[in-house]
Amino acid sequence: MKIALIGCGAIGTVLAKAVGEGRAGDAKLGWVYDLKPKKSEALVRKLRLKPKIAKSASEIYADETVDLVIEAASQLAVEQYSLDVLSSGKDLMVMSVGAFADENLRKSVWRAAEQNGRRVYIPSGAVLGIDGVKAAELGKIHGVILTTRKPPAALAYSDYLRERRINLKGLKKPKIVFDGPARKAVKAFPASVNVAATLSLAGIGFDRTRVRVIADPTIKRNVHEIRVKGKSGEFVTDAKNVPFPETRRTSYLAALSAIRTLRNLSETIRVGT
Repeated sequence: MKIALIGCGAIGTVLAKAVGEGRAGDAKLGWVYDLKPKKSEALVRKLRLKPKIAKSASEIYADETVDLVIEAASQLAVEQYSLDVLSSGKDLMVMSVGAFADENLRKSVWRAAEQNGRRVYIPSGAVLGIDGVKAAELGKIHGVILTTRKPPAALAYSDYLRERRINLKGLKKPKIVFDGPARKAVKAFPASVNVAATLSLAGIGFDRTRVRVIADPTIKRNVHEIRVKGKSGEFVTDAKNVPFPETRRTSYLAALSAIRTLRNLSETIRVGT
């Protein structure tokens, strides 16, 4: 399986290294692309097996030997590249899942995948229990609450906070900075709560999934708690994730879930939903 990578940041780097080391099944990295060429060049220098550096995404579309394109850049990148990836006859893996809070984009991507006979893969990301949510949804889910706790520095980038004049500098105790539907959460914190989008797609949707975001100066890890109530029962998952040193907004587990998804594609035996 030949893959191409769009986005050469923290997650993209972990993915590229895993593929090169053979930890992602039979995947081989053929291309890397980033809007900042220096990031692509820096990544390739770290790899033993050197992929090509695309000058534009169109080079990836044109390569008929590419089977799968992985987006590891941003929600905007999902909007910019997804339809062209699928139309060029390639499968797509999306890391910036929050982009699908845009219902028009989601429907367009789903439609393009069906029309072109392609697949869209969405890894579980930085949360636990997505398999349980998918199973419970087949019965009936009454409510889903995601509570995300992150150090203030991991949330301070948000325009949502600046517009509301919420200052996290010098924060001494946990502070709820958002409480509302997932559709609004992923727009307010586009680099921090993509997990809310994955949870919404697996369960009861963006408008019925409730998200609470807490800036917590007492923690050093990213914490995601999921509470689900439904016809099949209730369950709670609690993930305390180690963040990337380069970007504390993102959990290392998110990259590992993408590697696991790649391995699943080439394994004969699959465990779990």
